[in-house]
Amino acid sequence: MQYVPKTPQNIVLIGAGIMSATLALVLRRLLPDARISIFERLTEVAAESSDAQNNAGTGHSAFCELNYTPYENGKIDISKALQIAESFEISKQFWAYLVEQEFIKNLPAFINRTPHMSFVVEDGNVAFLSARHQAMSQYAIFRDMQFSDDKAKIAEWIPLMMEGRSASQRVAATKMDIGTDVNFGLLTEEIIACLDKLEGYELNLGHEVSGFAKKKDSWIVKVKNTKTHKTREIEADFVFIGAGGGTLPLLEKTDIKEAVGYGGFPISGQFLRCDNPDVVKRHQAKVYGKAAVGAPPMSVPHLDTRVFEDGKALYFGPYAGFSTKFLKNGSYFDLPLSLEAHNIWPVISAGINNLDLAKYLVNQVTQTDEERFEALLDFYPNANSDDWKLTIAGQRVQIIKKDKSGGGVLKFGTEIICSGDQSVVALLGASPGASTSVSIVLEILERAFPDQYRSDEWQIIIKTVIPSHGESLIDNESLCMKTRDWTSEILGLK
Repeated sequence: MQYVPKTPQNIVLIGAGIMSATLALVLRRLLPDARISIFERLTEVAAESSDAQNNAGTGHSAFCELNYTPYENGKIDISKALQIAESFEISKQFWAYLVEQEFIKNLPAFINRTPHMSFVVEDGNVAFLSARHQAMSQYAIFRDMQFSDDKAKIAEWIPLMMEGRSASQRVAATKMDIGTDVNFGLLTEEIIACLDKLEGYELNLGHEVSGFAKKKDSWIVKVKNTKTHKTREIEADFVFIGAGGGTLPLLEKTDIKEAVGYGGFPISGQFLRCDNPDVVKRHQAKVYGKAAVGAPPMSVPHLDTRVFEDGKALYFGPYAGFSTKFLKNGSYFDLPLSLEAHNIWPVISAGINNLDLAKYLVNQVTQTDEERFEALLDFYPNANSDDWKLTIAGQRVQIIKKDKSGGGVLKFGTEIICSGDQSVVALLGASPGASTSVSIVLEILERAFPDQYRSDEWQIIIKTVIPSHGESLIDNESLCMKTRDWTSEILGLK
């Protein structure tokens, strides 16, 4: 029997960032008769987590992020790195498709080739980086990775970081030339502009979702216009909550049982920024080091080339801070109001079990400008403090999840929460979310629309958009290289 998708579908997506934009465009291809509405409480798209100023702009592909390859008992675990690298390749395929089909008609200015490097000092770390390179370069997806512990060679790669460094200090670095800087804010704007031209879609800026009411086969979504303060109710068959740090409070308002036990811990980010063109032009890479003991993965120190619409800059950081806000444009009551009977103990126990993190945050919050600059000097010994200014980045909410004992576990990364009837999906967590947005969208589709997802009709459409769909870029080396060549050509990364 030929599969016939359910139509019409009333779909509500909350949050106008990269996740909702990507999901909306994919759903428009799969469900052409659906009515899709995006609601965003701010007056512009991509103004929170997806905004270029609010994140590191790294196309996370596990080339340089050392926290994706844990080293224990003399063994390197690269399983997470392989997963993330493949997910980023899938994202690039989707973006290349949009450019090739002229859904995005501007040149792909949202993505720029920027080498990804790891940099370490001291003998133990050099041995770790060498072992990491050896383990990863066995796979085609990492095969172009270069390793060096030769100071002269590394100085060719990153002259700023080697000048003024102690001659006795042992160093090592890896380099992947195919690394990228991604402006997720600009990419979101491009996708939203594409959606604006399609039928059955509407974008509602300045509209805040205030609550939900469950009907038998649908949801009533309560929405308030932030300018007029008028409220209205929207009936939806499917609701996606992709509001960044604002997802948890909205998820709690749905009262779905799958949300029980989830809490959140907000961490703010800050960077030192350099706009001196004489300095900026001498560093062309994203260079990641090792995180301090107790630091969350999002706080791995890195010195980055950033590409903005108005030019290039260098960023160093991040420096973690603490705020009870879940969003940069949120409320100081976000954290206390998120605490309910079902999650207060998981949140408290997670804090007790992560005292190193608490100590780290206290240290970060109480840092002086001089102490922040000292951290930069470890990366760039000859830095001039006059060239660097502190800039405030976005808020991230780390997931706290109830464990089997009833306590709480601090989770890093992203997590999809899906209601039992598949009518609500929420996305919690942070990095590497935006970079792996397309893979996350595919998982959302598989969980929320399982019958449609498995149908030949949907599979054919998805494979048109993502040529490698259904095959492994890790196991199929020729496919990995073929699709990478294609995306590099289309996206200008050659």
